[in-house]
Amino acid sequence: MSELEPLKPEKGVELYLRHRADELAESSLNAHRLRLKHFVRWCDEENIDNVNELTGRRLHEYRLWRKDEGNLNRVSVRTQMSTLRALMIFLETIDAVRVGLNDSVDIPTLDGDEGVRSVHIVNERAQQILSKLEKYEYASLRHVIVLLLWRTAIRTGTAQSIDVDDVDLEDGYIELRHQPERGTPLKNKRDGERFLNLNQETADILADWIHERHPETEDDHGRVPLLGTNYGRISKSNLRKQVYWATAPQFVGDDCSCDVDDHDYNRIHECDDAVSPHALRRGSITWLLREEVPKPVVSERANVSSEILDAHYNETSLREQMELREKHLDNI
Repeated sequence: MSELEPLKPEKGVELYLRHRADELAESSLNAHRLRLKHFVRWCDEENIDNVNELTGRRLHEYRLWRKDEGNLNRVSVRTQMSTLRALMIFLETIDAVRVGLNDSVDIPTLDGDEGVRSVHIVNERAQQILSKLEKYEYASLRHVIVLLLWRTAIRTGTAQSIDVDDVDLEDGYIELRHQPERGTPLKNKRDGERFLNLNQETADILADWIHERHPETEDDHGRVPLLGTNYGRISKSNLRKQVYWATAPQFVGDDCSCDVDDHDYNRIHECDDAVSPHALRRGSITWLLREEVPKPVVSERANVSSEILDAHYNETSLREQMELREKHLDNI
C-alpha cells in the first residue's frame, strides 16, 4: 500500500479541476467547482487541513451537513455526492486518500422519474409561436433563435457557437464545430461536431436574416456569429431571455397562471409559464419521436445518447410508445 502524501483540501480540489479541465465542458467544470467549494468550506469548519484524515464516517458527516446546510432535496444531494465521489477517486490515484475511500461516498438512488424535469413545448404551441414571429417579427433575431432551436433540437451553447460561415444556404445545412480556443466549445467537444440539414423554409428564413437584417458584427475572435447582435455574439443570458419572451403565453395572446404583475422584457423570466431554451429542445425531440423519426436519427441530430434521450427528453407517454411500436409490428 502506498504511503499517503499530505494534501490540503483546497489544493486537492484545485488539482482535481485541472485534471478534469480537458475532458469537461467549461459549464460542467464550473459546476464541479461550485459544488466542491462547499466541501472545502466544510473542511475548514471542521479543521480538516489534510485530506489524509478523511474517512467514510467523515464523508457521511459531510453528506448530512451539506443536505441540511443547503436544504437540498434527494436529487441535489445525489448531484453533490456524485461530484465528491469523483474527487475521491482522483485523490486515490495521487495517493492523497486511502484506496477505496470513494466507495464510502453515499450517493442516493432515485426512483422512477425523480429528478427528471418534464417541462417542454408541444408542437402546437411551437407552431403558434413561430406563426406569430413570422407575421410580426419575420427574420428577426428572435425569430431565428426560436426557429433554429425548434427545427434542429440543438443546445443553447451550440446555437450560440454557429457562425454565418457555418451555414450553407445553397445546399441547406449547418456545420457545427468545437472551437474552444476561439470561445465556442461544444458540450460533447469533438463528439458534438456534425452537419445539420435544414429544410427549405428554414434555409430561406436564415438567408433573409443573414442578407437583410444581420448587424454584420464580429465577435472578439473576428468571426461573424449567426446569432449576432450590435455587440457581437449573443450572450447566453440574452438568448435565454429571447426565448422566455417568445414562449410566455401573452406573446400569442393567452393568459398565464403566474403571480408576476409586470411582464416587461427584463422580468419575463419570472413568469412561471415562460420556458427556457431547453424546453424547446426537449419539445423538439419529443415531436420528432412522435413523428416516428427513428430514435438513432434523433439521437445523432440532437447529439444525445439513446439512454439519456429516453431518461430526460422523451416526453411521449407509455401508451404513445406502445402505439408507435405497434405500427412497426403489425405483421409480427
